[in-house]
Amino acid sequence: MLDTRALSRQPGSSKSKRLSVPAPEDFGVEMVGVPEGAAIELDLRLEAVLEGVLVTGTATVPLEGECARCLDPITSEFDADFQELFVYPDTRSGGNADDDELRLEDDLIDLEPVLRDAVLLALPLSPLCRDDCPGLCPDCGVRLADVGPDHHHETADPRWAALQGLAGDVAPVPPAGGSGDTEPRGSIDRRDGKQEG
Repeated sequence: MLDTRALSRQPGSSKSKRLSVPAPEDFGVEMVGVPEGAAIELDLRLEAVLEGVLVTGTATVPLEGECARCLDPITSEFDADFQELFVYPDTRSGGNADDDELRLEDDLIDLEPVLRDAVLLALPLSPLCRDDCPGLCPDCGVRLADVGPDHHHETADPRWAALQGLAGDVAPVPPAGGSGDTEPRGSIDRRDGKQEG
């Protein structure tokens, strides 16, 4: 909870704060997130306005996850910017506030929902260890970055696997109209110079 009593509800008054807070659980998406309890560094500016307190800030969060292509572990740091208005519950605007608007409770602000929205919406659904990560070989699972671009497997199409054993038992058939004993249609009979039809 963030205490706003120092602003004394005077519109135009402001205060800056730097805080370090532990990350809550389930603070991430499927392949990358903030480890539970890791320090989230907050750089905040609180401004009193008529309706409530406007909070503007940046959250610096440590990320851990795995690459979506090669499954290698990823660790990095990420900055998420946010701005949110927390309305006073005892004012006209606060009394008519929608359910999705945030309210101050006893001049205290709960920043967790704001941080979740700012961080989770900005996280990549398919994080990469590097932009040009080649991923894993689909046949043997080895990291393609380790084996190089010449890595490949001689694999036959499984749909033709049942026919592979028959290839040696059957003699090739000459194509139709090839060099056989029959003469092609429309050939000239050289005995009388007439064309057969």
